[in-house]
Amino acid sequence: MLRETISNEWYTILFVLSLLSITLAKYFYSSRFAEFLTVIGNSKYLKIYVKEQKFVDLFDALLFMNQLIAFSIFGFIAYNQFFEPLDFDILHLLKIGVGIGSILLIKVLLERLIGSLFDIDIIIDQYLFQKINYKNYTGLVLLPINMLLIFSIEPSKNWIYAILILLIIINLIGFTTSFKSYQKLILNNFFYFILYLCALEIAPYIILYKLFS
Repeated sequence: MLRETISNEWYTILFVLSLLSITLAKYFYSSRFAEFLTVIGNSKYLKIYVKEQKFVDLFDALLFMNQLIAFSIFGFIAYNQFFEPLDFDILHLLKIGVGIGSILLIKVLLERLIGSLFDIDIIIDQYLFQKINYKNYTGLVLLPINMLLIFSIEPSKNWIYAILILLIIINLIGFTTSFKSYQKLILNNFFYFILYLCALEIAPYIILYKLFS
C-alpha cells in the first residue's frame, strides 16, 4: 500500500507539471492556444502560425513538456501491459522520458539538417511545424487519458490498443494534411519520399520499441 501511495504521489506531481505547462502556454498565448485546440480538421492555425515559427518557440516548448510527460507515463503503463509488470520507480519513468525526448529531438535536428543540405529549408520547416503541432495535440489528448488510467480505470491491453488507435488516427490526420499540402512535390519525388518515410518516420519508432523491449 505504501508503494502504491508513493507511485500516485509521483504521478500527481507529473500531472501538475503537465497542467502547469499547459496553463502557462494558455496564459502567455491565449489566442494562439484557443486556435491550436481546433487544429484537428482545421488548417487555419497551421497557415497563420507557420509564418511566425522560430527555431526555439516557447509555446511549442511548453506543450512539448506536457507531451513528453504524457508519452512517458503512457509508455510506462503500456510497458507494464505488454512486457513485464514493473514496480513503480521514478527512474524508470525518467529513462522512458529521456529515450522518447532524445529520439524526437534528434529526429527534428536530422530533418532540419537534411533541409539545409538539400536547400529545402522552407518546405522542411513547414512540414516539421505541422508534425510538431499534431504531436503536441496528441500530448493534450493523452493527459486526461493517463489520469483515468492511473486514478480511475484499470489498465488493460484492450484499453491500450484502443488508445493507440486513437493516437494513430490523430497523427494520420496530421500526415494527410501534410501530404495534401505537398502532394505535387511528393509525387514528383516519390522514391525519395518513401526513403524518407523508412529512414526518419518508421525507423525511429522501431528503435523506440526496441528500447522498451
